[in-house]
Amino acid sequence: MSKKQDSELGDDFSYIIRIADSDVDGLKTLAVALTSVRGIGIRTASTICAISGLSSKKLAGHLSAQEQETLRGIIESYAENTPNWMLNRQRDIETGDDYHLFGIDVKLTTNDDIGRLRATKAYRGVRHASGNKVRGQRGRSNGRSGLTLGVQRSK
Repeated sequence: MSKKQDSELGDDFSYIIRIADSDVDGLKTLAVALTSVRGIGIRTASTICAISGLSSKKLAGHLSAQEQETLRGIIESYAENTPNWMLNRQRDIETGDDYHLFGIDVKLTTNDDIGRLRATKAYRGVRHASGNKVRGQRGRSNGRSGLTLGVQRSK
């Protein structure tokens, strides 16, 4: 897509929109722009657009203030409007409820979960603490960081 000139965008165009404590780029289409919010992928973004009745191909900067408020309200009530399999926090450990987390809540909850695993000395927590692979991937040869190791040539 070619860059649009300021005169083509109009006077009421917003280059940055604040949604769910994140800055959303107004030059991108609505579905793609929403993916810049942590916890929203392309499928969640297209679902939010469908629920709100807004076109996912519309530039995010062309949203009016009322449409932005509608979008914020739908993001807040996303967990009630979608099936449970589309939520990113199903059966929460502390409450047992189903949530969909957005913004900084995703990072805080992930850090809390890893801290709980470390505190209980679970295998996954020990792997997180030592900086190793957690999900059973090969650790001997792939994903190594630091100095490069190789075979020494005989002299």
